[in-house]
Parts: sequence; C-alpha cells; structure tokens
Amino acid sequence: MELTVSTPALFFPCISLLMVAYTNKFIAISKRIRDLHSEYIESPDDILHNQIVLFRKRLFLIRNMQITAIFSFLMCIICILLIFVGYINAAKVVFTICLLSFMLSLFMALREILISVNALDIQLTNFEFEHTK
Repeated sequence: MELTVSTPALFFPCISLLMVAYTNKFIAISKRIRDLHSEYIESPDDILHNQIVLFRKRLFLIRNMQITAIFSFLMCIICILLIFVGYINAAKVVFTICLLSFMLSLFMALREILISVNALDIQLTNFEFEHTK
C-alpha cells in the first residue's frame, strides 16, 4: 500500500467533527448533571441517584473518547510529518496507530450511547410508574 500525505489528511475533518460531537455531549451532560444534582439535593430519590451513577460512567467514557480522538489526531499529524521527511515505514506504523485509536474512540462512543439509552430507560420507567398511579 502506498501512503501519501492525502491519506492521513482525509482523517482531519473526520476527527475534528467527532471531537466537536464529543464536546457537545460533554457540555450537555455537564448541564444535566448540575440540574440533577440540584433536584437530588431538594428531594433525594433512588431514580435520580441511578441516573447520576450512569452519568458518571458516561463522563468517564466521554473523557476517554476525547483523549483517544486527540491521540488519533496527533498520530495523523505525526504521520504526515514522517511522510514529508521520507520515513514511509514509520509513517505506516503511526497511521495504523491512528486508525486503531480512532476505532477505539468509536467503540467507546458506542458504549456511551448504550449507557445513555439505559439512563433514558430509567427515566421512562419512572414516568410510566408515576403515570399509572
């Protein structure tokens, strides 16, 4: 396989958009955690507590998603630099690391989505329980 500058450069917009999406998730979750914390202080509830626990897991995943995306971005830049200086074999190794890091970030995003759905399920269960009273 021939590795040219354009190959890792194609990942720049992908990784950038992914990082924007992760940042937006982080901001939304941060706001929701603050709101839930206020609700929990006013009236402690097991359902709120369970949601807060799930938010902690989600924050952990989002932090790691961001770290691996940034690492992938850095590997892209290093790969391009290695191509420019003529170290093609090293560039291939670095590009492989970039791809693996990107893939790991996406797997963590998938896990975070599954936890998010679980949190929404808790909310819906609470709603259904309150509605049937």
